[in-house]
Amino acid sequence: MNKLLVTGASGFLGWNICRAAKKEWKIFGTIFTQQCEIADVNIRKVDLTDFGKLKKLFQEIQPDAVIHAAAHSEPDICQKNRAESQKINVDSSINIAGLCADYSIPCVFTSTDLVFNGLNAPYSEEDPVSPVNVYGEQKVLAEEGMLERYPDTAVCRMPLMFGVSGSGATSFIQPMIKALKEDKDLRLFVDEFRTPTGPQSAVHGIFLALEKVTGLIHLGGNERISRYDFGKLFVETLGFSNARLLPCRQKDIIMSAPRPPDVSLVNTRAKALGYRPLSLTEEIKNII
Repeated sequence: MNKLLVTGASGFLGWNICRAAKKEWKIFGTIFTQQCEIADVNIRKVDLTDFGKLKKLFQEIQPDAVIHAAAHSEPDICQKNRAESQKINVDSSINIAGLCADYSIPCVFTSTDLVFNGLNAPYSEEDPVSPVNVYGEQKVLAEEGMLERYPDTAVCRMPLMFGVSGSGATSFIQPMIKALKEDKDLRLFVDEFRTPTGPQSAVHGIFLALEKVTGLIHLGGNERISRYDFGKLFVETLGFSNARLLPCRQKDIIMSAPRPPDVSLVNTRAKALGYRPLSLTEEIKNII
């Protein structure tokens, strides 16, 4: 079997990639701060910000392809810790692209819809980037640096994602489920719009990119929806009949990192390659 290196195996997306791909690939997954065990996946604890250790990892594994999903992905954390998050979100990403170029192997990078300011949605791959927070800025720098170092890199701009994950990380629905089970009020934005998707669709799109894409590709879902309306769909689909959803606006919640109002993605290019994201209702039912 060909060998696939997946960085960030303990994260939400990396964990789902490893589980989905292990039947067709020999998987090597990297972790650092969060412990993680996945059946039939070779887990390596590696500091990706240490270029010497990163280079040694490539030399030992000799991967046939790389999916780089490791990141500091919490916008508020990046806003407060710019220098630290820069090392993994930007510097290590560019180094990984360089090593993939040295080995002449496919490289997929998972970026974000937060590279946009949210004022001119929906966004296609041709639209100019304009991030409003540090996390978005760092992803832009990583995209540009990786494509400069290795133009064959596939840069997958991912939407808001939700679903089940391992013990190391969660998606945005786990706190929602916890609040609902504890019969607490759930405040959700009516003025923040995304094109979310679940892990099955996201992983499908990423492997299409691994096979067919160089440059930018948007892997958003088909449905533009606010956080509040997603919450309504979520509780209706899963049967939380006593849920108390409270509509609010972004300005009502104090956050370290600014959030764009609408970063919906156009997925036309991806769909032309065979990307078929499930409906939100289907993805929510998969959680069960």
